[in-house]
Amino acid sequence: MKPILILVGVLAAVGCSSVGAGSTGAPTSGGGRITAVAAEDMWGNLLGQLGGDRVKVSSIISDPGVDPHDYDAKPSDSVAVADARLVVVNGVGYDGWASKLVGANPAAGRVVVDVAKIVGAKEGDNPHRWYMPADVHRAIDEMASALKRVDPADSAYFDAQATRLQSESLKAYDDQIARIRAAYAGTPIAISESIYAGMADALGLQVLTPPSFFDAIAEGNEPTAQDKETVDRQIAEHQIKVYVYNSQNATPDVRALATAATKTGIPVVAVTETLSPRGATFQDWQQRQLSELESALAKATQPVPGPERPPERGSGQ
Repeated sequence: MKPILILVGVLAAVGCSSVGAGSTGAPTSGGGRITAVAAEDMWGNLLGQLGGDRVKVSSIISDPGVDPHDYDAKPSDSVAVADARLVVVNGVGYDGWASKLVGANPAAGRVVVDVAKIVGAKEGDNPHRWYMPADVHRAIDEMASALKRVDPADSAYFDAQATRLQSESLKAYDDQIARIRAAYAGTPIAISESIYAGMADALGLQVLTPPSFFDAIAEGNEPTAQDKETVDRQIAEHQIKVYVYNSQNATPDVRALATAATKTGIPVVAVTETLSPRGATFQDWQQRQLSELESALAKATQPVPGPERPPERGSGQ
């Protein structure tokens, strides 16, 4: 990626001036707080909730209008990474630009959390791990461990923060997922791309969209004519109950499908790759989207009232 190559010199220069005098040689932070950087704000928000007042977190991508797949790093991103004692990346090809920034400016003592590696995701696997509830909880545990490695003196604090986040702050999120699964498991839906495949699986929903179609959309490729015909037919014949699409990657094909679903009376639910609205907490963002999906499922699966039958003769009515 050309912008990364241009920034290598900048990183080297910044790295020389950002290393503190401590024994580890790791970058230091102002005010005694750990300086941390997340490639995307969904992980940055969770890290901030874990770190509390001991950590200063910045997220490189925090604009719901930006597609992380196509992001080009800027000089300010280089400075942020160079100064960070803790960096969190999603990994598995989703944000390769972030890993390149880290690699271009190594610093002794810095801790890097690669979410995909933590959960065992391999190249070619679905990279949208924040839409996989089990992986979210595993990532939180790993980020808490990383904070303790950077700042062992505050280990008890980070343990308490992790416990509160896992068992209290995310409880409504976990409960909502369980409730939807209990009520709507097996319901057929369509998804525009792989972003929601993990959550659909956690909810027990049946995704009818061909994986080759939603993988092509996620990777910026053109779906095959056969796949287009399949998804068109699924909507036209009401084989699906709800259509879920990524509004941050709404290609012409995706927009056409959303329009077709709406015209045929199939509820449409939009999701985003990053926090929306900007500045929302991870759990508020996810619960809002889950609530919209739950309402759509309720609407789509409620019985259609038939014509009222007249009372039979002799029934006493």
